Amino acid sequence: MIRLLAAGIVSLLALGVAEPPAPVPPPTERKVVTLDPTNLEIIKRESGPVNYYSIVHSAGDGSFIHSAYRPPYPTAVLGYQVPDELRQSLAKIRWKWRARVLPVGGNECERGKEDSAATIYLTWKRGLRWYTLKYCWSAVGPKGAVCDKKRNPFVAQDTVIVESGGPLDEWKTVEVDLDAVFRSHFAGGDPNAGVPAFGGFGIMSDGDQTQSLSEADFAGFALELR
Repeated sequence: MIRLLAAGIVSLLALGVAEPPAPVPPPTERKVVTLDPTNLEIIKRESGPVNYYSIVHSAGDGSFIHSAYRPPYPTAVLGYQVPDELRQSLAKIRWKWRARVLPVGGNECERGKEDSAATIYLTWKRGLRWYTLKYCWSAVGPKGAVCDKKRNPFVAQDTVIVESGGPLDEWKTVEVDLDAVFRSHFAGGDPNAGVPAFGGFGIMSDGDQTQSLSEADFAGFALELR
């Protein structure tokens, strides 16, 4: 969040009056790097042989990624790797998404039903350990829940249910403060904890566990620099 500097009022003691407040300088504008949907590529090591994502160009919605999972496809993930020169200077990430078809009974907090209409993975790496936050648009999972926590020497991961159920076909925007969420999930909320460089993000729709259709749209990817 950009903080506004409060202007001080200086008293003119000799006159017994006060000057009007000094004008508040405009907040420093941060640079925002917007990403075209074509910047995302299939992550081969995480994906099966079927790429069920496509780029759609719409007069009303602009360009966006449409996912259309069909069972029994193996899951596929699209990803974006942040260029080295930007990794240390990123402050926030934004995107918008909308669910089109919810996987039947999909619930990321229930074993064997961890399917999502839409998922965004945010990743960091320190040494040999990967840190991942998995943000989901669930079918029936409890909105706001944090579950499926994993912790071992090589992986730390939490799943966060951001949206659940409808309304369908309606864009929702999400903005994430990268340092804040890392510290909240992986550093016990310590505001002074070090945060590794942000590595990138991935998107996914899946229905392989519930064996059901799953569709969503993704757009508006933007990286805000400090």
